[in-house]
Amino acid sequence: MYGVCGCCGALRPRYKRLVDNIFPEDPEDGLVKANMEKLTFYALSAPEKLDRIGAYLSERLSRDVARHRYGYVCIAMEALDQLLMACHCQTINLFVESFLTMVRKLLEADKPNLQILGTNSFVKFANIEEDTPSYHRSYDFFVSRFSEMCHSSYEDPDIRTKIRMAGIRGLQGVVRKTVNDELQANIWDPQHMDKIVPSLLFNLQQEEGVERSPSPETEKERESPVELTERCFRELLGRAAYGNIKNAVKPVLMHLDNHSLWESKTFAVRCFKIVMYSIQSQHSHLVIQQLLGHLDANSKNSARVRAGIVEVISEAAVIEASGSIGPTVLEVFNTLLKQLRLSVDYELTGSYDSFANMGSKVIKVHEERQLQEAVIKTVGSFAYTLPPYQRSEVMLFIIGKIPVPGMYPALGSANTGVEGSRMIQVMLLKSLLQVTAGFQSTNILTALPTSFLDPLLSFTLMEDAEIRLLVLDILIGIIDRHDNRHKFSPVRIISDISVLKLKVDKCSRQDNLFMKKHSQRLYRHIYLACKEESSVQRHFESLYTLLALICVELANEEVVVDLIRLALALQDLALTEEALPVYTRCAIHALSAVYLNLICQLTTVPTFCQHVHEVIESRKKLVPFLLPEDVLVESSKIPEKLEKVEGEVLFVQTKIAEILGGSGYNTERLATAYIPQITDEDRLSKRKSIGDTVSLQLEMESRNSPEKEQRSTAEQITFETLKQAVVDSVNVEELERERRRQVVERFQTAPFEEIAAHCGARASLLQSKLNQIFEITIRPPPSPSGSVGNGHGPSRSIPVYEMKFPDLCVY
Repeated sequence: MYGVCGCCGALRPRYKRLVDNIFPEDPEDGLVKANMEKLTFYALSAPEKLDRIGAYLSERLSRDVARHRYGYVCIAMEALDQLLMACHCQTINLFVESFLTMVRKLLEADKPNLQILGTNSFVKFANIEEDTPSYHRSYDFFVSRFSEMCHSSYEDPDIRTKIRMAGIRGLQGVVRKTVNDELQANIWDPQHMDKIVPSLLFNLQQEEGVERSPSPETEKERESPVELTERCFRELLGRAAYGNIKNAVKPVLMHLDNHSLWESKTFAVRCFKIVMYSIQSQHSHLVIQQLLGHLDANSKNSARVRAGIVEVISEAAVIEASGSIGPTVLEVFNTLLKQLRLSVDYELTGSYDSFANMGSKVIKVHEERQLQEAVIKTVGSFAYTLPPYQRSEVMLFIIGKIPVPGMYPALGSANTGVEGSRMIQVMLLKSLLQVTAGFQSTNILTALPTSFLDPLLSFTLMEDAEIRLLVLDILIGIIDRHDNRHKFSPVRIISDISVLKLKVDKCSRQDNLFMKKHSQRLYRHIYLACKEESSVQRHFESLYTLLALICVELANEEVVVDLIRLALALQDLALTEEALPVYTRCAIHALSAVYLNLICQLTTVPTFCQHVHEVIESRKKLVPFLLPEDVLVESSKIPEKLEKVEGEVLFVQTKIAEILGGSGYNTERLATAYIPQITDEDRLSKRKSIGDTVSLQLEMESRNSPEKEQRSTAEQITFETLKQAVVDSVNVEELERERRRQVVERFQTAPFEEIAAHCGARASLLQSKLNQIFEITIRPPPSPSGSVGNGHGPSRSIPVYEMKFPDLCVY
C-alpha cells in the first residue's frame, strides 16, 4: 500500500510536490525554509506556474481551516506572503486572486486569530506595488468586513482591541491599494466613504482606551486604537484630491449628527482639526463651505447644536489662515449673519417656525444668547485671517446689513418688530467690532470710506446707549493704527504725557485728505454724542479715547486748531445746557479739561500749557467734581445740583487764541466759536418724541417758505396738533401699503395700452418740467462786442453747444 502511494506521489506535478514539502509533519516546527526557497526559485523560474501554486495553496488552506488545523493555516499564509514579496511577474494577477480568496476565507472565520492573520497578510499585500494592472479586482468585501471589525464587540477587551486595530489597519491597506489606482473602483465613492469614515470616527471616540497588559511590548504593539485611527484618518484625508473633499467630509458631518456630538463640541472640534491639518491647504475653503452649508441645513435645530457647528467653524477658520478662504469670503459672512438674525428671531418669538406649534420645541433664551456670542466670535476669527483689503470689504458688507434709521429698512421680521431691529443692530455692530479688532490700514481713506462712515456715524445719534458705545469702539479700533488706545485708560490728568510712551508718526497725505473731507462730520457727531443724557462713564471714556487718537494719529496744524475749538465748545455746552443731568455736565467739563491737557502737551507751547495747568489747579481746589478723577470713576463725587461755573476754573478761548497766535497758529479761526451744523441726518437718526418731529417740520417749513417775510407770527403747536400727528403717523403705514397694493394690482390687471398711456403722460410731464428748468438756467451768451442785444426785447436762450466763439477762443 505504501509503495503504491509513493509511486503515485512521484507522478504528481512538481509544483504540488514543492508546495507539500514546505509543510512539516509537526505544525509547531513552522515553515520549512529550505523547501520554501526551492518553491520560490521554481516560481521565479516558471512564472506561468504561479497561478497554479496559488490555487493549490488556497485549496490546502481551505481544507485546513475546515479541519481546524490552524498551525498549517499560518504556514500557508506565510508561504503566500513570501511568494507575493518575491514575484512581480505579469501573471501575478491570477496568483493575487487566489491570495485574496484565502484572505477572504480567513476574514469570514469565527476565530479572532484567523481574522487578525488574514488582515496582516492583506496589509503586507497592500504595501506591494504591482507591475501589471488589474481590471477585474474588487475590494468591496474587504471594505465591508474591515469596517465591521472596527465595530467589534468581542467580550474579551484585549481581543476586542486587537480585532478593532486589525480592522483599522485593513481599511488603511484598502485605501493605500486603491486610492492611486485608476483601474480600481473609486474608494472615494459615497458607498465606500460611508463605511470607512464612520468606522474610523467610532474608534477615535474611544478616548479612555483599554487597559493594557503589563507585559513588555514593542512600541507598535503599544499603539492604542485611537492613535492608530488618527494616523489612518490623516493619511486618508491627505490623499484626498479637490473633487473628493466633499465625499470625505460629508460622512464626518453625518456621524456627528447621528451620535449628537455637536453639543459637546470637544470631539467635533478635534475631528475637524484633524481634517483641516491633514488636507491640502488650498482645499481648506471647501471644508469651510461644507460646514456653512451644514449650518444652514440645521437652522431650525436646537441652539446647542448650531452653537457646536459655529464653534467648529471658528476653530477651522483659525487653522485655515495659512490657506485660502477662496472665492466665498462674503458668502461666509452672509451665512453667519443670517444665523445671527435667525437666532434673534427665535429668541423673541419663542418658536423655530412661526407656523408651527409653539409647544413643538422649547427655545431656551440663554442657549440662543450663547449661540449669538459664538457667531460673533466666529466672525472675528474669520476676519482675522483676511488681508486688510478684504477686511474692508467685509466691513462694508456688514454695515450694509445693519438697519440704519432713515437709510435702510428694518431687518427684523414681522413677529419681532422694533425690538428685533434693535437686537439685530446690536449683534451686527458687535460683529463689526470683532472685524475691526486689530485692523491696521496704512490708508485711512480706504479704511473709512464715505459709504462706511456715514451710516456708522448715524448710530452715534441714537438714544440706545449700547449702540452708541459700540460705534465709538469701532471708530477707535479703526483709527488706532499704533496700538495707543489702551494708554488713555483710565482717564486721568497727566502732568507729563511722556510716561504714556505714545507712538506718533507724521501725518501722511492720505490722512490730511481724510480729515479735510470728514473732520467736520466727525466733530459734529462727537459734539452731539456728548449731549446724550443716557451716556455713562464708559461713553465719556470712549469719547476721550477717540478724540485723543484723532489728535495723535490724524492731526496736523489745522486739525489741532479745530480740536481745541471743539474742546472749548464742549465747555460752553456744559455751561449753557442746564437741562442736561448734573453728571453729564460734569463729565463734559472733565472731558474738555483732560483733552486740553493732552493737546497742550502735544503742541509744546509753554504758555498754552501754563494756562491749562492753572485752570486745572484751580479746579482741584475749588471744583474737583469738574475733573475726571472725581467724575469718570465708578463712584463719582458730584453735587446734587451744579451751581454756576465761572471765573478761573474755565478755559478762556480768547486767551488761548492769543497764546497760540504767537506760535503761528490761525488766530482768526481759534477765536471763532465752534458751532455744529444740524443736518437731516440728525432728524433721521432719532427723535425723542413725536412733538419734536412736528415742531422740527414746522420750523423747516417756516425757514424754507418764500412767504416767510409775510408771516408775522410762528405757527402754534397745540395739543390737538400733537394728537393729529400721532394719528397720522399710525395710519401712514397702512396708507402706504394700500397705495402699493393698488399700483401692483393696476400693473397686473390693466391692459397694456392703459399702462403705456399712464407712463407716457408721466414722461411728458417730466419733460415739460425739465424744459422749464433749462429755459431758466440757460442764459444768452454775451456778444463779442459787449452789447447785450439789439434792443428788440430779450433774446432767445442759446445752449452752450450752439454758441459761436471767436477763432482765438477755440483750440
